[in-house]
Amino acid sequence: MDVFQGLFDGFAIAFAGNNLLFCFLGAILGTAVGVLPGLGPSATISLLLPVVYAMGSPSTSIIFLAGIYYGAMYGGSTTSILLRIPGEAASVVTAIDGYQMAKMGRAGSALAIAAIGSFIAGTVGVIGLTFVAPPLAEFAIRFGPPEYFAMMLIGLLLAVFLSGGSPIKGTIMLFLGILLSNVGLDPISGKERFTFGFVALQNGFEFVTLAMGLFGLSEVFLTLEAKAGNEFVTKKIGRLLPSAQEWADSKWPIFRGSLIGFFTGIIPGGGSVVASLTSYALEKRVSKHPEEFGEGAIAGVAGPESANNGASSSSFIPLLTLGIPCNAAISMIFAALLVQGITPGPFLISEHPDIFWGVIASMYIGNVILLILNLPLVGLWVQLLKVPFGILGPVIVLFTAVGCYSLNNDTFNVYVFIAFGVLGYFLRKMCFDPGPMIMAFILAPLIENALRQSLLMSAGSFTIFVSRPISGSIMALFFIILIGQIYAAYKSRKKARCVVTEE
Repeated sequence: MDVFQGLFDGFAIAFAGNNLLFCFLGAILGTAVGVLPGLGPSATISLLLPVVYAMGSPSTSIIFLAGIYYGAMYGGSTTSILLRIPGEAASVVTAIDGYQMAKMGRAGSALAIAAIGSFIAGTVGVIGLTFVAPPLAEFAIRFGPPEYFAMMLIGLLLAVFLSGGSPIKGTIMLFLGILLSNVGLDPISGKERFTFGFVALQNGFEFVTLAMGLFGLSEVFLTLEAKAGNEFVTKKIGRLLPSAQEWADSKWPIFRGSLIGFFTGIIPGGGSVVASLTSYALEKRVSKHPEEFGEGAIAGVAGPESANNGASSSSFIPLLTLGIPCNAAISMIFAALLVQGITPGPFLISEHPDIFWGVIASMYIGNVILLILNLPLVGLWVQLLKVPFGILGPVIVLFTAVGCYSLNNDTFNVYVFIAFGVLGYFLRKMCFDPGPMIMAFILAPLIENALRQSLLMSAGSFTIFVSRPISGSIMALFFIILIGQIYAAYKSRKKARCVVTEE
């Protein structure tokens, strides 16, 4: 199908009454969870997975979840700028200069440039998605089980090294995710694995229950614990239109941030956090006045906010074309597709063009909706910050517990939900990122299946992974990345030892 014809059909689907409504609701909800400190897109999407099942239409549900994901990137800047508390992880660096601008009475300019940069970068990301995804999906049709096995190995590796935390802790979370995914009956032999005699464990853990507990419930616990009466640096937003000088200082950071975000989002394990951090570091390096960073430089807001929104759009490329989720939030959308009988990957565009093009077209519409929601209505979102989380948190827990029970009308899922919530709370208190764990939980069964199919094709020979040109190239890339990351960690530790010795 021609790209323009596909996009035209996609707009027809996205503008259909139900889809347009849920695109709008997703954008509003995403902005709200971005504004509220604590609840990020991963937690929110995980909490809403039971609702998605009830929608019936895969197109509508994915349009809704996608709106929450990229909407949260827009909303996250508000609390970063006004409270110096990131609404979600990708807005961490926005808090540095955005908060300083607010202290100087330039909160309106900071919020406006964050929204405009987000709109431009988000649109650039969707345009890239429109034109890059179809040829990539066509190329990926050549992939067989060995190629998918190698690609998913790289996805897991990058999820560990690019998650931003300790690689050792990331590796531990990775293996924990693999272990949890193996609980239940072996799909081929039917033998029990890690059930310890419990009949309830024979079906394994529900992804929804695990995700809601690990991300959603733990996030509520942490947010309730952290609430200590946040104070606004300013309750007056002031002039929203940036000055001519602020426009001039922002245009190139927005341009560079858009490109960084787009390319970082494509990389498995990359995502919005890595994109915003990379953009901030680049802007500080190329600036003629690096000393202004940390003191209220508008480039420190424009670049990172553009980058995290560009990454949120382009991270759909590997999901829709290769069937590989790039980060935890995209993993939730991946799971939402699977449970509705839709397998993301190279055949999605030919077998389910309504989903593929409908979601892409809805992202163009969603970006426009978000620009309107985040510029003229910014004052309304600020009022949302006054709702006590002490009221919001218990309501969220109640509804999600009901959602867990409704999966199989079984209290076992509620107990598992609470257990994973407590586990997630302690893991995050100890600085363990659950992202690699959730990605491993999703990818491990797919990797196992690809491994088994590959070995059947080769009569048990592992040389199939290096003898085929594409899988061989991907495996070579896997080992280059692995050795490079180990060497970088060794150099970093050696440098740290030298510093300690000199002191």
